[in-house]
Amino acid sequence: MHDASVIQGIEFRYAALASRLDERLRRQWAAAEARSLGWGGVAAVSQATGIARNTITRGLKELDQGVGAITSVRSPGGGRKAAAQTDPQLEQALERLVDPVTRGDPESPLRWTCKSTTQLAAELTRQGHPVSPSTVGRLLKAVGYSLQGNRKTKEGGQHPDRNAQFEHINSRVKTFQKREQPVISVDTKKKELVGNFRNSGREWLPQGEPDEVLVHDFMDKQLGKAIPYGVYDITQNEGWVSVGIDHDTARFAAQAIRRWWKKMGRKRHPAAKELLITADGGGSNSSRCRLWKVALQELANGLEMPIHVCHFPPGTSKWNKIEHRMFCHITQNWRGRPLVSHEVIINLIANTSTRQGLRIKAELDHANYPLKTKVTDDELQAVQIKRHKFHGEWNYTIIPTK
Repeated sequence: MHDASVIQGIEFRYAALASRLDERLRRQWAAAEARSLGWGGVAAVSQATGIARNTITRGLKELDQGVGAITSVRSPGGGRKAAAQTDPQLEQALERLVDPVTRGDPESPLRWTCKSTTQLAAELTRQGHPVSPSTVGRLLKAVGYSLQGNRKTKEGGQHPDRNAQFEHINSRVKTFQKREQPVISVDTKKKELVGNFRNSGREWLPQGEPDEVLVHDFMDKQLGKAIPYGVYDITQNEGWVSVGIDHDTARFAAQAIRRWWKKMGRKRHPAAKELLITADGGGSNSSRCRLWKVALQELANGLEMPIHVCHFPPGTSKWNKIEHRMFCHITQNWRGRPLVSHEVIINLIANTSTRQGLRIKAELDHANYPLKTKVTDDELQAVQIKRHKFHGEWNYTIIPTK
């Protein structure tokens, strides 16, 4: 056996040369070291470098045969063959396992499976196709599969004119943008409890020092809830969020749009003569809400311009631009952060940005917006509404009164 100083010497030399050696030179260098040590040299070099003994033995044979370094490390055709080459039936066997549980459009470039690579590898091995989980993962990626989660896009039955309404909205948006008129997408974000409560997600903190929050999510009567109503400028990629503290009503929604116009919209669209709003079919800006029409009339009078509205058909709220261009980034920005105060919420929203240049401003709305506000027939009759020929309940224009 060789003493520790010999082993350390080999370790030192190997550390200095390892990054400069290819496979052939590495084993031949190890073989030369082993030969210089004499009896027990192979074991000593293997211990010091981690190179397998049979690899060093192979290097000794190459030294005896005079095999030197060549341009290619491996001989043509050398190295382990890919699993799909040694087992031509492997890919077909994997497809048969995955196909029954394939989700989504089969023609989509992204297909995925709910079975894990470990489960698939075990089943393939049982069927006579021995393979590792990592190889299964590579094969799945090669044929267009990827790991994906659930996405909320379905909310009940589809309206027969669903796609036609999408096309109508898209056409209206492009027309307004071509005329350099403002187009906004509006919606209410999920209400949030204000206080030291758990917020989903994780953020980087010193190890073992997570933020400690309350065990139970009982609303703090003093802090209450935060109601973020967003306005997203589709053309400018900018957003406004009014954070309410009372109720999510149509007048609260209209006030948020009014604030956006005064704080941001008017400066961005100095030549604006009309405004297009794309909105969900429910909530405070519901297509059936009488107060929404009255509030829009008040807004149109104040802005002194017609307001055009296009509602998304039932069950398609997630297609609204504000959902995946603004709200999702706000949620990502405050993940894992307790929303302990309204100030924290405002700051987190206002500091949300993206690489595509998204900018958001936010402000707290202290006003009260009572529920169950009655709109009389006379008040509704006074609204100057012009319904469009195609689904007038979804598409209409509110004309300002003189």
